[in-house]
Amino acid sequence: MGLDINAANAGTFKIGGEIPVNRMGFGAMRIVGQGVWGEPEDRNQAIATLKRAVELGINFIDTADSYGPFISEDLIREALYPYPPELLIGTKGGHTRHGPDIWRPIGNPDYLRQCVLMSLRRLKLDQIRFWQLHRVAEDTPAEVQFEVIAKMQQEGLIGHVGLSAVNISMIKKAQEFFEVVSVQNKYNLINRESEKVLQYCEAHNIAFIPYAPLDQKEFEEGIVLKEIMMHKQATARQIALAWLLRRAEQIIPIPGTGKVNHLEENTAAVNIELSDVEFARLDQEGAEMWEKRKNSVKLYLAED
Repeated sequence: MGLDINAANAGTFKIGGEIPVNRMGFGAMRIVGQGVWGEPEDRNQAIATLKRAVELGINFIDTADSYGPFISEDLIREALYPYPPELLIGTKGGHTRHGPDIWRPIGNPDYLRQCVLMSLRRLKLDQIRFWQLHRVAEDTPAEVQFEVIAKMQQEGLIGHVGLSAVNISMIKKAQEFFEVVSVQNKYNLINRESEKVLQYCEAHNIAFIPYAPLDQKEFEEGIVLKEIMMHKQATARQIALAWLLRRAEQIIPIPGTGKVNHLEENTAAVNIELSDVEFARLDQEGAEMWEKRKNSVKLYLAED
């Protein structure tokens, strides 16, 4: 697999057709406390993890104002400001927090504007080059949410815009107001609920940012995965990430952690090359595992 770790080995994708990022990103949700709430257990370790990510060639960091809340953005500024010119920090808004593991979407346009303005202040930016609506909230018509986002884009507060946890119908609705350059949905080796959404992103060259890329430990029980792990001398997490990188050139995995060693392990997946046969066998096994388990898990996307 090689000892040198460089996220650039995963190749690049241009978000919005103009911002090139290496296709192994970093998710900054896990650098805060348990339940994505409060200060990290080890602040110095969190800071070191962010700095190490940049050293490893990661030039896309995904965060949100709700991580902490606010703490993830504060840590990013503390660790990395002034930012390297090639670093893209994408943040999200529209999800409120009221305690550990408690999430409540709010789509009030005044609140969404506040989200952007406060993220600008915390990250110490003049413009958020890449901002995503964390959830399309049910308390406000989607069109009202999209209108204020389009207006903030016109004002120059945000550059490119993406969506999270959406189906194809919602993407199309948003595209009536602004160009949707990314979709951030749950997707991994054994969770294929967003397969059609990914296919839509492939067809329209939209970045697909799978959250929870390593969420389901069940995939570690796969017979094919175990065989490939042994052959590649790699971990299950690395093989799962390598599968995502191979699945589509629009995919930008963002595995998250608050520890340097886990970060290095995840990023090393860029050095794993799956053969056509290995990829196909993994893909089939993962799809079969999803078919067996999808009726027992909570699905979050409405029908397209």
